[in-house]
Amino acid sequence: MNVRWRLRMVAAQKEVWTGAELRRLLAERAGLEMSAASVSALLTKQPSQVKLSTLGALCTALQCSPDDLFEVDTTPVQAKPRPAKAAREPARAARGRSMPPL
Repeated sequence: MNVRWRLRMVAAQKEVWTGAELRRLLAERAGLEMSAASVSALLTKQPSQVKLSTLGALCTALQCSPDDLFEVDTTPVQAKPRPAKAAREPARAARGRSMPPL
């Protein structure tokens, strides 16, 4: 599944051009205090995960929905063929153990 983060595009549509502006909106509209570094990372990087509370705050601050922030490629992926199972080798005769010296 391929997910594209579109926060910069949505922010620009709302005329939010800097991390400082987004940080201020998050605090004012959603009550979420984030560090400047965290907001910058949201704007400049593809996050591997986003807390639901952060996603909700972004939607509140930018007055958008989660669908606006993510683009999901739902093209089905073709299953990889499984390798054929190797034939089992016949069981070997169990070897007896020798006794330790007394």
